Amino acid sequence: MASNPRDSEIAALLRRRPRVALVGASDKPARASHGVMRFLLDQGFVVVPVNPVLAGRDIHGQRVVAALSEAAPLDLVDVFRRSEEAGAVVDEAVALGARAAWLQLGVVDEAAADRARAAGVMVIQDRCPAIEWPRLGLE
Repeated sequence: MASNPRDSEIAALLRRRPRVALVGASDKPARASHGVMRFLLDQGFVVVPVNPVLAGRDIHGQRVVAALSEAAPLDLVDVFRRSEEAGAVVDEAVALGARAAWLQLGVVDEAAADRARAAGVMVIQDRCPAIEWPRLGLE
C-alpha cells in the first residue's frame, strides 16, 4: 500500500490549484490522462501537457511540451507512467524544483517517494485528483 499524506494535506494542495505538469499526456479521449487533464482545466488549474511524441501539438487547447524541464516553473507534477518508469520522473521533478509529485492510480514507487520526501516534496501515490476532488468535497 502506498504511503500518502493525510486527506487534509491533499485537499489543501488541490484547493491551492497548483500549476500542473502532466507527464504522459495523451490526445486520445479514451486515455485517463486525457480526461484528468480536462477535469483539472475545468477546475481552474493551469495544466502543461508533457509528451515528447506530441510536442508542439495542442491537447484541450494547451500546447504540449517535449520534456518536464520545458514545463517549468514546476509546482505539481502529475505522472501518468508505469510504476517502473515513475521514479525517474519523480527524481527529475525534484531536481527541477517541483513542490509536489502525484503518481496516478496503480502507480507506486516507494523508493522514489522516499527520495522526494527527503527533499521536501509532497508525494501522492496510487490516487487520481479527479477522484480525490469530489471525494474530499472540494468545489
